Amino acid sequence: MISNGNKDFEQIKIDPNEMKILLFTSGTTGNSKAVMLSHKNICANINSVAKVVKVDNSTSVLSILPIHHTYECTLGFLLVLYGGGNIAYCDGLRYISQNIQEYKPTFILCVPLLLENVYKKIIKSLKSSLNKKYTENENKIMEKLPFFMKMIVKKKIKKSLGGRIKTFIVGAAAIKPELVESYFSFGIKVLQGYGLTECSPLVAGNNDFYYKAASCGMPIPGVTYKIDNPNEKGIGEIIVKGENVMLGYYEDEENTKKVLKDGWFHTGDLGYIDEDEFLYISGRSKNMILTKNGENIYPEEIEQILNDNELITESLVTGTSNGKDDIQVNAKIFPNIEEIKKFLGDKIPSKEDITRVLSDVVKKANQKLPNFKHIKSFKVMDEDFERTTTNKIKRYGKNIEDEKK
Repeated sequence: MISNGNKDFEQIKIDPNEMKILLFTSGTTGNSKAVMLSHKNICANINSVAKVVKVDNSTSVLSILPIHHTYECTLGFLLVLYGGGNIAYCDGLRYISQNIQEYKPTFILCVPLLLENVYKKIIKSLKSSLNKKYTENENKIMEKLPFFMKMIVKKKIKKSLGGRIKTFIVGAAAIKPELVESYFSFGIKVLQGYGLTECSPLVAGNNDFYYKAASCGMPIPGVTYKIDNPNEKGIGEIIVKGENVMLGYYEDEENTKKVLKDGWFHTGDLGYIDEDEFLYISGRSKNMILTKNGENIYPEEIEQILNDNELITESLVTGTSNGKDDIQVNAKIFPNIEEIKKFLGDKIPSKEDITRVLSDVVKKANQKLPNFKHIKSFKVMDEDFERTTTNKIKRYGKNIEDEKK
């Protein structure tokens, strides 16, 4: 039948509203939920993204993230097939660099951590090959170079990434705006987006036409969002409407009713929208720390400041009672031992050395924050945080057990 060109599949009737895929949320703040998505949900998202991000038969994708998560499933798999591109699958995290050279992708979906690691390698290479006067400010290297050298450096950077790379699409966590701008100066687009499993996943994104480095972008075609109950700074819960919004949680009517209200999906994420409809994420409502005086503290903001320091690999900020009927900010810090060793003049650091160095980092971080957001105490982690399958730090369980004691 196949050899005769059987096309019975063309006659199959599809109910666009029937549940056809069951995907699980990442489980960053609690147990994962099973999200029911229909043909309409997935196809609406693919069609919307295809209108603002070019994917065609010249597109070659290196798939790195787990395909059982909606970010990779919809954007790194189904969207690419829809556009006629091709997909190569990574052999494992330790083989990313090798696979990039082998498959020469034009397009990679990733999390910010990967981009940061690639950027560090690029900067290290540039510092070893360029005059120091060009590399004193890492974020301004391309601006300082003469035109002919810019062309040479761009070519070298692209060659280190396979030679054909055009775009990184980034999600799952915030990315530093200066990192986005640096990649753009290398001739490589970094398009940050915002999405959730419940939205199939993309809600907003920077695209081939419009972008702001500090933003998650604009709503994709067919999707509407607004801020529910904003405070005086315009920050409130992001709620979303569109054909991409899920049917509900599998066999969980209670939680479905909590998030689907009057046609709007309540994301649980906090953010604000600027005058051009670009979306900015402040944090998760579940993570927000509320002080006695009614001040809102977003852990993600403080973590970003800490993580910007090269002596820190990752951090986790929480709030606990200070014994005086109020909340204090605490941080857990996983240090970058190699960078601390360099900082100490290649001395192997003791626990006391690490604590002393990080104490100075925390003091500098506090100088950038108002008093009510100051980190009052911190703990040095001996091992990395427990993570979800998309490499997000879990904000429950083992990572915060001692906070509850």
